[in-house]
Order: sequence, then structure tokens, then C-alpha cells
Amino acid sequence: MPEIIPNYHPIFVHFTVALLSVSTALFVILLLFRRVLPENLRIQFGVVARWNLWFGAAVTLVTVAAGFHAYNTVAHDGPSHAAMTVHRNWALATAALIMVSAVWSIVRTRAGKKAGGLFITLLLIAQMVLLTAAWHGGEIVYRYGLGVMSLPQSSGEGHDHDHGAGGGHGADETTGHDEPMDFSGMDEAMEGDGHDHDH
Repeated sequence: MPEIIPNYHPIFVHFTVALLSVSTALFVILLLFRRVLPENLRIQFGVVARWNLWFGAAVTLVTVAAGFHAYNTVAHDGPSHAAMTVHRNWALATAALIMVSAVWSIVRTRAGKKAGGLFITLLLIAQMVLLTAAWHGGEIVYRYGLGVMSLPQSSGEGHDHDHGAGGGHGADETTGHDEPMDFSGMDEAMEGDGHDHDH
């Protein structure tokens, strides 16, 4: 595994988000503008929307597997464990909705039926749940720092903009740049309550 990332989950999750989002957008366009779109464009949109959904469902299986690996291996403390659990629960709900949507789409396609309003409503719900899961995924990285190797130093060539009055955590009042942060005690924090699986 590349040293820069602790697991493959951040790679696969982007495919799930992108493929489902494109599929949902195209299905909504077909529903709203079916009468004004040329027939050949409607056919193409329908094909692309279905394949994006199906590929998205397939890659979601890999995304979930990689997510469980990350959940059980990334170093974390008690608060970040709670945040990971929230993200995991939203992600599992998302995966279930995507799988149901994909199976429903396959059944309707084999029967020669077009996507109806109820099906597209399910897709929209799946999309909203997916975005919520993605938000919580961002939280565990950008708020709790899980899977992050190091923080950048605000100095060096080409770094000439002002950080404002505060300058961030540990900022030097004369330069406005961050001083190196003290990570002593991090090992102890990693052993906090609230998580019982191996790092």
C-alpha cells in the first residue's frame, strides 16, 4: 500500500459519490425534461444514467469493504471513534439504498420499463444520504485528523499571504505563522476510551 495513505477507502469512495451523483442527475433531467429532450438524447441519457448507477453499486461494495478495513485499522482516540461510527452508519444506509436502487433499475430495464417517479425519489433519497455520509467522512479527516500523516508548516518559499490576526493554533504573534505543534501525549490519547478494536 502506498505510504501516503493508510488505506484505500479514500480512493474508492470518490467513485461511489461521482457515479451515483451523475446517475441521479441524469434521471432527474429525464423526468423533468422528457418532453423537450430529443428522442436520441433521451435514450443516451437513460443508458448513461443506468450504467452509472450499476457501476456505482458495484464499486460501492469495494468502498464499503475498504471502509470497514479503515474503521478497524486507522489510529484513533475516543472522540474520533464516535465520529467514525457515525460515518460508518450513514455509509451503510447509503450502500443499502444504492443496492436497492440498482436492483430495481435492473429489473425495470429487463422488463423494458422506464424509470418512474417513485424510483427517482428513491435515488434522490440515496443521494442525500450519500452526501450526509460524505460530510461525516470529511469530518473525521479534517476535524479529527484521522489518516493524516502530518500538518504543513506555514512558511517557506512562495508562502507570502497573511493568515490574519490569529494565525491559527500556536501562531507566532510577530510572523502570523504557525509554530510547530506539540504532539507529546498523542500515544496516550490514542488509548482513550470509546474504542475496542485494534489499531
